[in-house]
Formats: sequence, structure tokens, C-alpha cells
Amino acid sequence: MADQAFISNDAAAARDVLIEAARAAGRVALAHFRAGERTRAHIRLKGGGSPVTEADLAVDSFLKGALIQAFPDAGWLSEETEDDPSRLVRSRLLVVDPIDGTRAFNDGDKRWAVSIALVVAGRPVAGVVHAPALDETYAAAAGAGASLNGRAVAVSAHAQLDGARIGGPRSMVHAIESGAGLSLRLEPKIPSLAYRLALAARGALDLAIASERSHDWDVAAADLILAEAGGILVDASGEGLIYNREETLHPALFAASKKLIGPLLAAADLARTGRNPTLAPGA
Repeated sequence: MADQAFISNDAAAARDVLIEAARAAGRVALAHFRAGERTRAHIRLKGGGSPVTEADLAVDSFLKGALIQAFPDAGWLSEETEDDPSRLVRSRLLVVDPIDGTRAFNDGDKRWAVSIALVVAGRPVAGVVHAPALDETYAAAAGAGASLNGRAVAVSAHAQLDGARIGGPRSMVHAIESGAGLSLRLEPKIPSLAYRLALAARGALDLAIASERSHDWDVAAADLILAEAGGILVDASGEGLIYNREETLHPALFAASKKLIGPLLAAADLARTGRNPTLAPGA
């Protein structure tokens, strides 16, 4: 559990530092972005085949310089920096994805984001998901609510799974639909997972799911934003996420309002196992 004194005294101030850094980093990235066109930034493939561009690296370098100065006692975990195991003994950790949705960035799709979280004792206490090309900044501080461009946001009040708007992998959504006998409104592919979860936090999606193998940097900031907006992000067993572990990977993840998360997990379980769970009222 995050240190309560830190949360009450400093989380909002930390959030504001992260907002400023994310917006400045967004300007760095935008110098390489071409809306509707292929980026001219140099691209190479990392191990596993995922792309990284000079923009990712420039944003990573900028953020590390700015944030380590602001939080000198914090460890550092970023998609584009070699992992330093010394972070594991730090009580505070900066978790960064310089450009979440690099493929979208490369293709001129505006739905990519800079994602930054400050984690204390395994849980985020301040988080920002900034989509520079859309001029959207989602932010949260523990105990202080969530916002979009400074205005408070809340998760959807949709009361049942059937007909719910969902973002996530098509195969997972179709399996849930067929296994539980549901009709869901699948949104077109949202390439940034952080942005997908932010859309659920503001109520633009009723549900959001992620396939296995997301990392801390994909979800830490959005996890807090979702929680402060009245939602929840959990694994298939209903457990919340713990950050700053040796292993940064996560299993399949599910996001919804607190009312819909139980029915969503039950439907996913039915799709996975074929067993007939008892869906909660409103499912």
C-alpha cells in the first residue's frame, strides 16, 4: 500500500510535475509526427520485432533528465531504457512509456500517448496519459480524482454488459460475446493501451480489455486515472496490479466501472473455460 503521508501531502503536486513534463515531452514527439502520413523519424526494430523510433528515444531522454531532477530519490523504469534492478529497492519509482502506440505514431494515427506514473510502494499515486496530437491530457493524483484537460472525468454509468462499448483485441471480445451470449459494441482498434484505458476512465468506453504481456509502463498511469475516475483495472482473477516487481509483464487485463467489472470477469471466465458462472445482476 502506498505511503499515506505521501499521498495526502504530495500526490497532487507530483501530478502537476508529471503533467508539465508530459506536455513538454509531447512537443518533442510532435516534431517527428506527421498526422495522416508516415513519420520521417528513423525506425529500427527491437528484439521481438516491435519498432522504436528516434522520437521514442528523444522523449525518453528528455523525460529522464526532467523527472530524475524532480524526483531524485525515485528509481526509473521505461520501455526505452535498459532496466536497472536497483529500482527494486527504491520506495518510489517513475514508470514511463515515452510513446505508447509507436506503430500508430509511425503511421500518422493521432491515438498515441506519453504515459508517466509515479509509483510508491507498488501502486501509482500520480499519473498522466498525454495524447499530444489530440490535445488531450488525462491526469490523476491518489485521492484527488481524475481529469481530462483539467476537468473532472468519471467512468461510464452503463448498467449492463449487453450493448456495452468495449475497446480491446477483436479475438478476445468475440470470445466473450460468443461464450456469454452477449452483444458488445466493439470500437475500432485503439492502438495505445494507455489511451484505451483513459477512454474508459472518461466514460467514452464502458469496458476495456488488454491481451496478456502488457508491461508496467503501458498501464501504470492509466490504472490510477481509471481508479480515480471510479473504475478498476484487474487481472482475470479480479486482483489489482502491483508495480515495481522484478517481472514487469502482466496477464490479460480488464477495466470497467466497479458495477460492471464482476459481470465482465464472469463473462471472460465463461469464454475461457466454457463453465457457466453466475453472472452478477445487470450482466
